Amino acid sequence: MAYSNNNADSVKKTLHDLSLGRFSSLDILSGSTLPEKLTDLVLLGVPAGPSLAVAGLQHLATGLQAMDVGQVKVVVFGGGTGLSTIIGGDSRSMAWMADPFGGLKSVFPQTKAIVCVTDDGGSTGELQKDLPLIGLGDLRHVLLSLIQSERLRKLYKIDALTARQMAARLFVLFNYRYKQSPYSVDDLLGAEGLELDHLPPSMSQGILELIKYLFADSRLRQTLARPHCLGNLLITSAIYRYHKGGNEVPAAPAVRDGLRFIAALLGVAADAVLPCTTTPSQLKMMYTNGVLVSGEHKSGLAQRGYPVDRVTLDFVQAPPTVLPEVFDSIRQADIIIFAPGSLYTSIVPVMQVPGLAQAVRDNQHALKVLVSNLWAQAGETDLAMDDPKRRFYVSDLLRAYHRNIPGGVDGLFKQIVLLKMHDIPGSILQGYAVEGKMPIYLDRERVCDMGFLPLEAGIFSPEGLADNRVKHDPTALALTVKTMWAVRDINIGEKSAQSLSANCYNSGEKLPDELALLKNSRIVIPACERFALIRTRLADLQMDEQERIAEILWCHSDIPATHLDYIRGLHFVKQGDWRRCQEWDNIYSFFNPDDGFLNIREDMRNTEHFEVAFLVALGQSLLGNYFVEKKISPLDIEGENLGKIYRIKLRPQAERACFFSDVQLREYLTLARMRPMGANMFTRILNGGEGFTPPGLLFGLTYAWYIDNRFAPHIEYKMAIARAEISDAVPEQVRTLKRRRGLVDFFRNVVFGG
Repeated sequence: MAYSNNNADSVKKTLHDLSLGRFSSLDILSGSTLPEKLTDLVLLGVPAGPSLAVAGLQHLATGLQAMDVGQVKVVVFGGGTGLSTIIGGDSRSMAWMADPFGGLKSVFPQTKAIVCVTDDGGSTGELQKDLPLIGLGDLRHVLLSLIQSERLRKLYKIDALTARQMAARLFVLFNYRYKQSPYSVDDLLGAEGLELDHLPPSMSQGILELIKYLFADSRLRQTLARPHCLGNLLITSAIYRYHKGGNEVPAAPAVRDGLRFIAALLGVAADAVLPCTTTPSQLKMMYTNGVLVSGEHKSGLAQRGYPVDRVTLDFVQAPPTVLPEVFDSIRQADIIIFAPGSLYTSIVPVMQVPGLAQAVRDNQHALKVLVSNLWAQAGETDLAMDDPKRRFYVSDLLRAYHRNIPGGVDGLFKQIVLLKMHDIPGSILQGYAVEGKMPIYLDRERVCDMGFLPLEAGIFSPEGLADNRVKHDPTALALTVKTMWAVRDINIGEKSAQSLSANCYNSGEKLPDELALLKNSRIVIPACERFALIRTRLADLQMDEQERIAEILWCHSDIPATHLDYIRGLHFVKQGDWRRCQEWDNIYSFFNPDDGFLNIREDMRNTEHFEVAFLVALGQSLLGNYFVEKKISPLDIEGENLGKIYRIKLRPQAERACFFSDVQLREYLTLARMRPMGANMFTRILNGGEGFTPPGLLFGLTYAWYIDNRFAPHIEYKMAIARAEISDAVPEQVRTLKRRRGLVDFFRNVVFGG
């Protein structure tokens, strides 16, 4: 879609005039490419130089700044802080109140956001314990960051100062988190800063209606018992006002109309904030060692020590629902921007929603821009796929997108905006290095060879630098995008994109396919249903600490409620009565198959070790009463002791209470280095003082390790062989590695059904 105005024509003519002759005025501008030179001109002003050259540059800068982009339609994809920051500033930060109307929306008022909704942490996660909702936290951030002074002033007939004061009050209201559950509307609004009478009457009345509905609707009243961010509750209330059903997932129109209601109160354009899907989903992150971690919040915290291999989504229904307004916005967009954010939990989940990546490709008239992340993120972008020992580059970022987005990155974006690291003082970067944070550096030649056009610009916040922090400046980024829009039709030496896929992806590997991803994804129950199953199952067991255990199981969403089927309860054993042999371990928990109880030593109860003790014993319970006899005997040959022999006699299959089939149980015992001897006997020979982890304990430890590798350093040490250089000349290394990988595959596919 072409735009033409006098300023745009003037800019093109000035550029043509300045480029004539042996010496161009453009040569005194820094930057490797024309967009970089012009961005520096807009952000930094006209540099010193010959008066004639400076005059021409000043004319060019004036033309760029005056260009009218009020009707240019912008769509931004993303999630988390990165999306809200570039649109209008980080609306969760107190600093936002000092400049609530800056950012992309101030330059491009026709800006829309298509938001990732896989978030399951914080207040959003608490809501999902009770309601089958998509993640609302990022929608809240963006709704607040999109408020515009001009729209507020026009809608509520107020002046600029009042609009700024209103933004500050909305910040407090939407980010307020109560510490004690409110028992009434007045109790909730009695908190400092929540007075609605400082807002325009129509806005105040609308917000009050939403708060009253929280207490009036039986579906929502239960949510007030949990810690929440008020902004999330307001959005929930708005959605459920239009959702007339029961406990099922709210229909897409209810989600759309609820967001429209909130947007109208805030003076935000209708459909300016859209979820990428209205279907709840669960993110899954596969690491190169075979471990699969489920849930965005947990994935963001996981630090497995291995690069991420793949990211996929499971939905509560297939295919997931996408609002038609999402596709309309993409089709009509003049500029499409991929916001910075967590690599695997921001852009990738959005683009894995069926139809969205192709919709972006189908829009062939838009300027398409990726805003690169600033920092390597622990657990996501701190390890490169081809060589985990080296640091992460922009080309690695592009390859990660390419291997996880259906159809790769072809047609999604061509230009990449990056913060110019040369302008950041070394002392600040050193400070970040001490914190373990490293920049994602541009490997320009490689990125250009891949068919992309990098643009380095000073898009950092000066106020942040004064505080020794580096962060995106949303207004500087908006001006950069505006400059790119101004020169979008000028040939700047692009490389052909025909070789993009070949250069962006490793040969021999297959790109993800949208239909295959959807076919292979599981249909999962809503998180609230899983939590209800856990609570119901725990209520039938004889144990204290039920609420604490429910929270542990909630946090580890890979654990299904069926893993509780083999226990009757939990005993705490006094330290003086602990008779468990510690010959093989120092784990103070176990499962007793004779009575079906988990046993944990009492002194673990109020420590950080309780969680791992519980998980180890729970894991052991899945084996149930699989054995009828265990025995260790001396191994004597010709009167000389050569070690010990460990024997397990399996219980007849018909008498077992075990999570696994007979075939699966035998597979596990073989992976645990037990050798089958006859129909129901497994043995292992222990040489001299050889260390040994019995199969039951190994299973419990591996169960806890798979859930979170911080919980079982003993197993982490064993699994570390996968990171070592394996030599074919040492067959035992190869066998050990194969066995370790087999054990991980068993836990992923059989134990956790991944």
